[in-house]
Amino acid sequence: MTTAAEIMTAEMHSVRDDQNLADAAALMRDHEVGALPVVDEKGTLIGIITDRDIVVRGVAEGADLSATTAGSIAQGIVSTVDAGEDVQRIVDIMGDQQIKRLPVVQDGRLVGMISESDLARNVGNEHVAHFVQMVYGRN
Repeated sequence: MTTAAEIMTAEMHSVRDDQNLADAAALMRDHEVGALPVVDEKGTLIGIITDRDIVVRGVAEGADLSATTAGSIAQGIVSTVDAGEDVQRIVDIMGDQQIKRLPVVQDGRLVGMISESDLARNVGNEHVAHFVQMVYGRN
């Protein structure tokens, strides 16, 4: 059984909810990622912010990127998985919820992130095909 811990990206970066959108965008640029977990001052996961969120809910709405916080536009967490979760369940969750990134937690702490590229690199073709059909094949 392949688990979340085996396929997740553990070396991830996060942004605090009180950091501004310019900081979040710079972190994404510097680390070449399209999304960041958003955590509070205690390190508790409170949401995810994507590059699209910054553009659509920040730039396009005329927000001051140095004054608008990541927490104010972060998407709340739809789901998380435990580090020991089976890959088939992970594919099902991501497909059913049509999400491309899934936070991984252990003992309530954020320990990694699974993205569609993690699936493509680490799971069998049948799992990837199922994920693609669920996320991109729906009308």
